[in-house]
Formats: sequence, structure tokens, C-alpha cells
Amino acid sequence: MDPISFKYIAIAFMAFGMAGAALGVASIFNALMNSIARNPSAIEDLQKAALIGAGLAEAMGLFSFILAILLMFT
Repeated sequence: MDPISFKYIAIAFMAFGMAGAALGVASIFNALMNSIARNPSAIEDLQKAALIGAGLAEAMGLFSFILAILLMFT
């Protein structure tokens, strides 16, 4: 196989990082909705923690996307 084909296969595998970030964010907000349903008075604390966690999970997906773009154009 060509080295170029290996490069495109690696770019395709980078999509798993973005899919993992999407699943992580979905899991975080699923847990947030369950927690709010169980204890509505703690919504402020739960919401802050969930937004920070979602931001960190989404950052991993963005890092994977940026690496895929860099790999594609180098």
C-alpha cells in the first residue's frame, strides 16, 4: 500500500475520536437530566459541573478533528 493510503486510513480513524466525544457529551447530559429529576434543588451545582465536563469532552473531539485536518493537508 501507498503511504498516502495509510494517511487516509489514519484520518478515517480520527473520526472515532470525534464519535467518542459525541458519546461522552450525550452521556454527561443524560446523567444531568437524571440527576435534576431526582434532586431539582441542586440544579445550579449540577449544571456547572455538567457544562465543564461537556466542554472538556468536546475539546477532545475538537483536538481529534484538528489533528485529522493537519494530517490531511501535510
